[in-house]
This record gives sequence, C-alpha cells and structure tokens, in this order.
Amino acid sequence: MPVNPVKMLILRKYFLLFILTIFAFSSLKVHAQKKMDDDMCVNRNELRLAELINSFRIQNKLPEIPLSKSLFVVAKTHVNDLQINRPDTSICNTASWSDKGKWSSCCFNKYVLKTECMWDKPKELTPYKFKGYEISYFEEGIVNEDSLFRLWSATAEVSDMLLCKGIHSDKKWLAIGVGISDNYACIWLGQRPDPQGKPTVCKNDKQAVSSSVASQQPDGKTGKYYLIYGSFSRQPDAEEEVKKYKLAGLKNAQIVLNGDKIRVALGVYDSIKEAMAAKDKYKDKYKDAWILKN
Repeated sequence: MPVNPVKMLILRKYFLLFILTIFAFSSLKVHAQKKMDDDMCVNRNELRLAELINSFRIQNKLPEIPLSKSLFVVAKTHVNDLQINRPDTSICNTASWSDKGKWSSCCFNKYVLKTECMWDKPKELTPYKFKGYEISYFEEGIVNEDSLFRLWSATAEVSDMLLCKGIHSDKKWLAIGVGISDNYACIWLGQRPDPQGKPTVCKNDKQAVSSSVASQQPDGKTGKYYLIYGSFSRQPDAEEEVKKYKLAGLKNAQIVLNGDKIRVALGVYDSIKEAMAAKDKYKDKYKDAWILKN
C-alpha cells in the first residue's frame, strides 16, 4: 500500500526551508517501454550522495544498492522539472510534476494523493517497469549533498527507508537513482534490478551540464526564454555565479546549456513578452543581459 507522505519543516541557519516528502508507489498498469537518452550521465554530486547512502548501509551491515540507469533518469528528470517549472506550490508538494514535459502531470498534497500519476513515472520515462519509492527534498539555498545526507541519516523516517527498517522492513533495495538540481534533490529506490544496468558517470563538467539540461525534456529543449548574463567554460564557475545571483534575490537564476557554452540565466520565462519585461526591469543593474530561447 502507498505510504502517506511525510512533510518536515526544519529550522536551520538563515531560516532555510526544507521539505521532505516520502512516497511509496506500486505499479498496476502495463505501458510500452521507453528508450532513454544515451547522453544521460551521473554528475559528481549525485554520485557522492549515492556513495554516502551506500556507505551508510554498509555501516549498518547491509549491502550496497546497485546504481540504476533508469531510476537516475527518473530522478534527474524530476528535479529538473521541479527546478524549472516549479510544480510544487503552497498546495502541491515536491512529489508533484508539471504539465511542461512528456509525462503525466499531477499535484500532490497531504489531502489528495494522486498515486496513479506516480505509479507510472518510471514506465513513462524509462524501460523500468517495477514499483518505485521516492524521497524528495527542497531547500531555499543551494543543495549540498553532504549536508543533505546528514539531515536524512538523522531523520528516522528516512533512515528507516534507506536501511529497510520499520515500515520498510519487508523491502530489499536492488536499484537506486539520484537527482540533484540547485534547490531540489530526490532519490528513487526499486526492489527489482534494472535491466538497463548502471548509468554512465559524467567525464567532465560540460557533459554534466549537458546531461542535466537533456533531462528536462527528451529532446533537451525547454521551449522557454532565458535572460542570459554570463558565459563560462567551467561548471564550478557558473555555479558560483548562480549562487551570487540567488543571494541577490534572483531565485530562478540557473545554468543553461546552449551549443558548447555553459551560460548563466538571471531568470526563465514562458514567453518572449515576459522575458523582455524582465530585461527592461533589470536593465540598469544587468544592462548587458540578453534573451535566449532554448
């Protein structure tokens, strides 16, 4: 049976808001298998979180959970949908999906659990056709995988899930996927091995950014307009610039890949009219900003 979501409000330095949502899914329908993007790869932050989880299990005398290519696709797609399209609102929590991609949309809250939407996510996006379990997370600051893991390992509901204890004592995890964006993170767990095997680890920063952007939609395009202000050759430099803009109040600042460039956007908009209005708004402080459609 599906597990009711657990939402936690945690007070930390600078009054950051964290939302933790745990869902269990069961799959009842049969769908055509999906072909995955072969360019999808695991970045160093996602790999680090997976390693921390597996080290935690080893310390508790449990085997490591094999990395799953399919569940990494689901996790990375979800955090990018959350980051760019923001389906989580005051009503919808972080288990929600927008209507901006090639997946079924849904709004989850503690009163209405549209579990059918969640049951089919792995099958909508990948060849993985078994039930899955998700832990999803939001933070107003930039997600740090080490801090996140410390929070999760100290939270009974999460540690029980990772260690197959309590209400999860009947589980045996055989697949795991991790997705991390600027403000969101999630892991997906499965009880069956992934026929697609393990994911590819990103070779460099440029491939990591390309993989992240590609996971937003199957064709790598978002159909949105970005107010660009900066181009970089290294992802860490772009990440630092994004942090600076977010601290300045530009909460939708993000990295955008276009061609062979790693660019930083001050914001993202659904229409050219909105983007032009933002460009005019910021013309004094960011006079060289320009609009990119991706």
